[in-house]
Amino acid sequence: MRLPPRTERDFAVQVVQALQAAGHDALFAGGCVRDELLGYQPKDYDIATAALPEDVMALFRRTIAVGAAFGVVEVLGPRPFRVQVATFRRDGNYSDARRPDEVIFSTAEEDAKRRDFTINGMFLDPLSGKVIDFVDGRADLEARVLRAIGDPYERFREDRLRLLRAVRMTARFGLHLEPNTQRAIVHKGATISEGVSAERIAEELRKMLTDPNRVRAMRLLMELDLAAAILPELLALRDQSASLGNRWEHTLNVLGRLQQPSFPLAFAALLHGVGRQTTNAISLRLRLSNDERERAEWLIEHQHAMEDVEQLRPAQLKTLLVHRGIDELIALHRCLAQADGRDERSLDLVEQRRSEWQAAGTLCPPPLLTGHDLLAMGIPQGPAFRVLLEKVREAQLNDTLMTPEEARDLVRHYKP
Repeated sequence: MRLPPRTERDFAVQVVQALQAAGHDALFAGGCVRDELLGYQPKDYDIATAALPEDVMALFRRTIAVGAAFGVVEVLGPRPFRVQVATFRRDGNYSDARRPDEVIFSTAEEDAKRRDFTINGMFLDPLSGKVIDFVDGRADLEARVLRAIGDPYERFREDRLRLLRAVRMTARFGLHLEPNTQRAIVHKGATISEGVSAERIAEELRKMLTDPNRVRAMRLLMELDLAAAILPELLALRDQSASLGNRWEHTLNVLGRLQQPSFPLAFAALLHGVGRQTTNAISLRLRLSNDERERAEWLIEHQHAMEDVEQLRPAQLKTLLVHRGIDELIALHRCLAQADGRDERSLDLVEQRRSEWQAAGTLCPPPLLTGHDLLAMGIPQGPAFRVLLEKVREAQLNDTLMTPEEARDLVRHYKP
C-alpha cells in the first residue's frame, strides 16, 4: 500500500514511479534539478516524460490539461500537492517572441536543447538519483556560469523575457555570465518590450527586488543596458553630475539594507530618488496592481516625514502610524538614515510614541463625532461637512478635545 505523500517532492516521486511503471520514461526537469544540485529547496517540481498528454490523463485520476497543445498536464494529488507533467518536445518557430507556433513531441535530448540556459536543461531520475545532462549544465553549475543553450541570440529571440531571467538567475545564484551570452543580452536588450507584456516584465522585477541578491540584479540591469529598456528613469541617477554625489550608488546602498522587503517597499527604495509622480508613471507602465502602486507612492511621498519627528504635531504622526504601510515606512526611513550616515534617534522616538499611544488607547480612538452627529446638530451636508469632521478628528488626535461635548462646542464655534 502506497503511503500518502508528506511533501510535494514525495508526490512528484510517486508520479514519476507511476509513469515509469507504465513503461514511460519520466524525469524531474529544469529548475527543480538545478535547485537540488545547489542544495536549495525547489519551489515546485516539474516532470518531463515520453508519455503523451492523453497517456498522462489516462494514468492519473485527477488531471488538468493546462497546456495540452504544448504537452503539459497538471496532475493533482492530495491537497495541496500538484505537479506539471510535460511531454518531451522540440519547439517550432516563435513568431510572437514568447511561445512556439507548434511543438513536436520528441526525445529527452531534444527537450533539453530547446530550454533557455544550461543550468536549467538537466534532468534527474529521482528513483536512481542519476542526473541526465545533454547540455553540460552540471559543469556550468559547478563553474558558476550562466550560459544559454545553443545560440544565445536565437534563445533570446524566441522569448525576450529570458534577458531578464538571465539577470535574475545570475544574481540569485552568484553566477557570472558566459561572454557570448552576455554579448547577446546587450545586443538584444533594447528589444525586450517587443512581444513581452508589461505584466511579465513586472513579475521578473518582483522576483529580483524581493531576492536577497537584489542589488547585484539591479547592477546587472544597468551594466547590461537593460535598465535603459525597462526603467529608463534610473539612468538620471547614474548619469548626474558628480557634484551632486552618486545617487545611483546611494540608491543601491538603501536597497541593500532592506531585510526581506515586500515588493512595494523594495520598489520604493529603488525609485525613491525619482519621486512620487515618476513612480506613478512607471507603475502604470508596468501595470502593477493598484495596491502595489499606491503603497510604493505613499512610501516615496512620506520618505522624509519622520526625519524630525519632534516637529510633527501628534495628529500628523498618528495619521502616519495608523497607515497600513507604517512598518514599511519605518524600515525605509531606517535604511535611508543608515545610507546617509544619520542617527536613528528620531525613528526610535517614533517607536516609543507608538507604544505609548497604543497603551493609552489614544493612537486611533473612536471618533468623537460622526456624520450622523452633525446632521443631528442641524448641519446640512455640503462642502463644510467633511471639513468639520476633519477638524474635530485632528483636534482629537492632538489631544485638545477629549469628549463629544467638547467636539460639538468646536463645531458650533468653528469659522472657516
